[in-house]
Amino acid sequence: MQARTLVGSAGALLAVSALAIPAVVGQTHKGSATHAPSAAAYRANRFVASWPKTPREVAMKTMEKYGPPQEATPTRLIWHNNGPWKRTILYREEVPHHFPMKHTDLLEQFIDYQVPVVKFSDLARYDGSVIVERTKGEMSARCDKEEMNFLAINLAHDVSTGKKSVEEARQFYAKTAMAFMKGEKHSYTQGLQFSVPKGNTGYTDEPADMMAAGK
Repeated sequence: MQARTLVGSAGALLAVSALAIPAVVGQTHKGSATHAPSAAAYRANRFVASWPKTPREVAMKTMEKYGPPQEATPTRLIWHNNGPWKRTILYREEVPHHFPMKHTDLLEQFIDYQVPVVKFSDLARYDGSVIVERTKGEMSARCDKEEMNFLAINLAHDVSTGKKSVEEARQFYAKTAMAFMKGEKHSYTQGLQFSVPKGNTGYTDEPADMMAAGK
């Protein structure tokens, strides 16, 4: 199988296979590029070449925007501190999700965030693909597009802070997602609309012996 090298305006692209999957080589999230193939890009593309169509396309788009991932395995690609995200994970596995329309979840993006315990159930009812980890102090959204992750996280913040009810958030999500598919770009789909908390957002809890002693 012969590979060919493509050089485009986005930077040098690593050789593509017969599946025609370009790899972004030496490109950073700021768009700079070098002419030497990146080992990270080569490794990522070697794995992605055998992925199904949708995760393969999302991998290409994400690498074009943020450069090659820092970690790559046969089942996932991982970026750290890319753009506004603490971490981005692209999975080979697609999880079926029917809200607000049928699609598959495969792109998960994380921020530091502390959700009040009383709001956990509300967030679960709002969107099962918004995932909160209390111990780590993280919140993530998992969908098929970064824009939908922005939308999900922004609305999760609204629910967590009491700005919107669960039903209001779901209606807003559905309406905005449908409009996005028609080419409309609401601010909630273009970036985080709140300041990501600084400092420790995790909850370490207490040792059981201290609880038993009433300390």
